Amino acid sequence: MKKLFFVALAALVALSFIPMNSFAARTTYVTIGTGGVTGVYYPTGGAIAKMVNKKRKEYNLRATVESTGGSVFNANAIAAGDLEFGILQSDRQFQAYNGTGEWEGKPISKLRAVFSIHPELVTIVAGADKNIKTIADLKGNIVNIGNPGSGQRGNALDLFAMAGMDPENDFKTEGMKPSESASLLQDGRIDAYFYTVGHPNGSVKEAVAGVRKVNFVAVPADISAKLVEKFPFYAAADIPVDMYPGVVNEANVPTFGVKATLCTSADVSDDIVYAITKEVFENFEEFKKLHPAYANLTKKQMLDGLSAPIHPGAMKYYKEAGLK
Repeated sequence: MKKLFFVALAALVALSFIPMNSFAARTTYVTIGTGGVTGVYYPTGGAIAKMVNKKRKEYNLRATVESTGGSVFNANAIAAGDLEFGILQSDRQFQAYNGTGEWEGKPISKLRAVFSIHPELVTIVAGADKNIKTIADLKGNIVNIGNPGSGQRGNALDLFAMAGMDPENDFKTEGMKPSESASLLQDGRIDAYFYTVGHPNGSVKEAVAGVRKVNFVAVPADISAKLVEKFPFYAAADIPVDMYPGVVNEANVPTFGVKATLCTSADVSDDIVYAITKEVFENFEEFKKLHPAYANLTKKQMLDGLSAPIHPGAMKYYKEAGLK
C-alpha cells in the first residue's frame, strides 16, 4: 500500500509541473475602449467584439467593450496598458504618435494603427430660435464644445483658431459630454453644441426630435479649406440632412471631419491583432450592416487615415488579402 501511495504521489507531483496550456489553451481577454454610449464608437466596439467572440474557441480570445471619455482617454489607456485596443479620431492618432496637441513633447511611440472605420463629421447643432446659421453666429451664445480630452473639443478649438474666434471672450463655453448635449439644448441651458461623430447619431436624433426646433451650423468652405491645408487628417464634408427628419436645414450642411480609427499598442501580440483584423475584414458585409455609418465603407477606405505605423499583425492580414 505504501508503495502505491508513493507512486500516486509522484504522479501528482509530476502533473503539477506540466503547464496548464498542455491541457487547454488559456483564453486571452482584451478590452476595446470606445466612447459615449450615444456615439458610433460604442456600437463599433461592440460589433468588433461580437465578431471576435464568435470564434473565441478558435482563437482562445475574448473581447469586451468599455465606454470611455473618447480619443484622448483611449490613447493614454493604451499607452498605460489599461486597454489593449481603443478607437481614436484620426487627428488624435496623429497627435498622440507624433507628440503634438495633448501629447506635446510626450509622443506615444508604441501606438499602432489597426484600421480606420467611418468618417466623423464636426457637427454643430443649434437651437433654431437663436438664428445661428454659420460659426460666426455663435458669438454671444452658450456653446458646449465637449468634455476635456474629447475629440470634438480639439476640433472646435482648431476651428475657432482658424476662424479667428476667441472661445474665452466671444461666447460662453461649456465642457459637458455629448451624451448630455441634446437634453441641455432642449432645456435651453445651451444654445449650440459640437459633436464629432458618424451619422446617423443618437444624440443628434434626440436633439432634432425635441420640442425646440434645431438646425445644423455651417462651416464656411474657405475655413474648411484652410484647416485641410494645415492639418492632413482633416477633410471637407457635408452633414446629410435626410437622416434627420425634422431638422430645419433643407440642404446638406458643409463642414469638415476626420476618421474613426482602431488603434492598439506595439506590446499587443501579432496573433491577437491578426485575429481581430481578419474577423472584421472576412465578415465585411456583415460588419457594414451593423450601423448605418458604415453603409458606403470599402475595405480600401479602412486603410486610410492611419498616421501611426500599422501593427505587424494587421499588416500580415493586409498582405495576405492583397490590400497592401
